[in-house]
Amino acid sequence: MGFSGHVVVARSERPLPQAPVFDGVRDRLRDFVEECAPRPGGWRTLRIDHGVWEDGRLPALVAWTGAPACVAEVSDSDTALVTGLSADGRRWQAWLNLDSVAALLAEEPDDLDDMSLWAGTPESDEAVRRKRAELDAEVAGDAAGALAWAAGAGVETGAGQHRIEEILRSNETFVEDLFDALLDGLGFPQAASPSPRE
Repeated sequence: MGFSGHVVVARSERPLPQAPVFDGVRDRLRDFVEECAPRPGGWRTLRIDHGVWEDGRLPALVAWTGAPACVAEVSDSDTALVTGLSADGRRWQAWLNLDSVAALLAEEPDDLDDMSLWAGTPESDEAVRRKRAELDAEVAGDAAGALAWAAGAGVETGAGQHRIEEILRSNETFVEDLFDALLDGLGFPQAASPSPRE
């Protein structure tokens, strides 16, 4: 079984669990939050189990750190929706593992009673193909947003638009690895040791 939860990346001189965004859940942090190896330059990463992080916390974290931050909402290590926020409020999003995302988000018939009768049919395959094409059409804009966010974060972008698009179109067994690859590609210095995984 894969990881489900959030991977939060932010620059801070203080450990991220000290951020006021965690005040309401501080008693649960020891059991549900894992600090990963930091990246040079003060970039810290937290793996937060499902049910602890809330989407509205990203702006508060950016305000507390005074620096851009991003969060990957991970589902069973299969898919992730990455949201980045700059200090001036600009936001970008990108899906990771697009093939899995397409299968998850493909439109199903309204009158579907039994999913097993739909999955694997030519109609289902076509719905997944259409959703994958829709997601693919968004990749260029997502990559541009990610690059602008990284530049605003003060990192020297390690890759150009083409490479970031390539990463966003890639698929990995563990989507967390793809998230790390995205951060590496955007120019964030690599952590001293690999991020822990269950």
